[in-house]
Amino acid sequence: MSEPVWLVSAGRVLAAAQRPHTRAQRRRGLIGQVEFEPLVLQPCRWVHSLGMRVTIEVAYLDVDGQVVFIERLRPWRVAAPVWRARSVIEASIGSFERWNLNVGDVVEVRHGIN
Repeated sequence: MSEPVWLVSAGRVLAAAQRPHTRAQRRRGLIGQVEFEPLVLQPCRWVHSLGMRVTIEVAYLDVDGQVVFIERLRPWRVAAPVWRARSVIEASIGSFERWNLNVGDVVEVRHGIN
């Protein structure tokens, strides 16, 4: 089962998200989904969109939660590993612009949504 979490940056809540616990859940990710909550993959350095039906936005975070790279990933693609990354946020197109999320920002994953 995925764990509900908050994504917070500079004291403001960006979004509610899901964080899968198992390797199998992380590997499945957003495959086959069209509408979805953001997904936080930890640990993670690279993602793919094989089997996905929509383009997604991907933010790679380092060990301190700092965004080190952002990309858009179209369906049926394999992204290059981002070696500094320790976690990844996958979101729908337009989310990062709406959140005003940029490289260099720090994102905290907070637990406790109920």
